[in-house]
Amino acid sequence: MDLGTALALSTPLAIGLAALGSAFGLGRAVGSALEAIGRQPDASGKILTAMIIGAALIEALTIYALIVFFISLNKMQ
Repeated sequence: MDLGTALALSTPLAIGLAALGSAFGLGRAVGSALEAIGRQPDASGKILTAMIIGAALIEALTIYALIVFFISLNKMQ
């Protein structure tokens, strides 16, 4: 197996796994934030701020994986 074939097989799988992990992480973060707001509605501002920052960091993983995908796509050609 040459390098181009290995990249062609592994890069879509890697970006899919990164997106799947990001989706699970975001779902868990939002679910936990909603439960926390349900328990303490007075603290909803702080909880939402922390959740949005956490969601941005989780999404950064998917964006980094997409950038690596485009870099490796360029090497395949």
